[in-house]
Amino acid sequence: MAVSAASTVISHNRAVNCLSFPLPKHVNLAFNHQQLHSRLDLQSFSENQNVHQCKNGRIFTPSCLAKAAVSDVQLQNSNLTADAADSTWSEFAGNVSGEWDGFGADFSVEGNPIELPESVVPEAYREWEVKVYDWQTQCPTLAEPGENVMTYKNIKLLPTVGCEADAATRYSIDERNIGGVDNEVSAFAYHSSGSYTAVWPVSDNGLLELEHCLINPRDRESRMRIIQVVRVDGTKFVLGSVRVFCEQWYGPFRNGDQLGGCAIRDSAFASTAATRASDVAGVWQGPNAVASVGSSGDNFLQELKENRVMKSIRDENNLILLPKQLWCSLKESGGETCSEVGWLYDQGKAITSRCCFSSEGKLKEVSVAREATVLEGV
Repeated sequence: MAVSAASTVISHNRAVNCLSFPLPKHVNLAFNHQQLHSRLDLQSFSENQNVHQCKNGRIFTPSCLAKAAVSDVQLQNSNLTADAADSTWSEFAGNVSGEWDGFGADFSVEGNPIELPESVVPEAYREWEVKVYDWQTQCPTLAEPGENVMTYKNIKLLPTVGCEADAATRYSIDERNIGGVDNEVSAFAYHSSGSYTAVWPVSDNGLLELEHCLINPRDRESRMRIIQVVRVDGTKFVLGSVRVFCEQWYGPFRNGDQLGGCAIRDSAFASTAATRASDVAGVWQGPNAVASVGSSGDNFLQELKENRVMKSIRDENNLILLPKQLWCSLKESGGETCSEVGWLYDQGKAITSRCCFSSEGKLKEVSVAREATVLEGV
């Protein structure tokens, strides 16, 4: 992969899409205004039926010229739609790629943090009777702007005593591939902001990882990744554990060679206070970006497109309350199962991600929403 070229694009392309997220102060307003109208026009173009294209796509051959009077405009419209999709992926690639460092921790289905194995904890911590729940982590990520492929590594570092993180030893490396010949994901829905949702088959015995990556709408260099480990027994979904990564962007992709060390802007979080149920319960409403994703075939990768305003009603039942203003749930209703995670990035404001499965256990829809609490009587 052209790492140097991709890194150059990445370092200059971290703009958040204005359709579903507030415009960052560094984004070119004129460009996004024009892009907004272009996308609205492209939606109407994509509704045209019976579009006749030349076999070679954008290049007219002599056999096509006879039909140019009618189909020329239709062909250009189709090409514009394809270009818009390519542009969205390129924007996503610029926002998701780079060196993401932070901390990660595992939680039980009750929301309790799980201690690290005793074998990895330094003797000094055991002598002081200090419990360790957090891994220091790296997540070098590279999405190719010109191709629908992406790769990243979940790297866990052995805990250290004091400010020795720059000399930390890697404990494990879990590499993940999306798209291309090495594709490992069964479904992947992406948003130009850098948020995404992925379904990873872990084994043949029905174990899935539902990964939700949420970019802070007010800080595109801050994100949360919440992974729900789910066992599928026939059509029944059972949540086994939850994994959380709190990460900051530290620069262009360097394949993990750059380590934030003591410069990391976050700290261990697993044993900090959990989100209050009263802050999550209630009526919420906001714009919703949706992707209808198949579980197999060529359509496993889809763009999350804003298409409606969604209203949600949450009560305190079945919520798994986590630190860092996070929560998640796995609920069954009417034979369908819905996995949800949420992040309260501000008082009364949240970004949420959902995976909805049919009664046959097939993934139907993925959505990411920007929500705000709705006052009673409004």
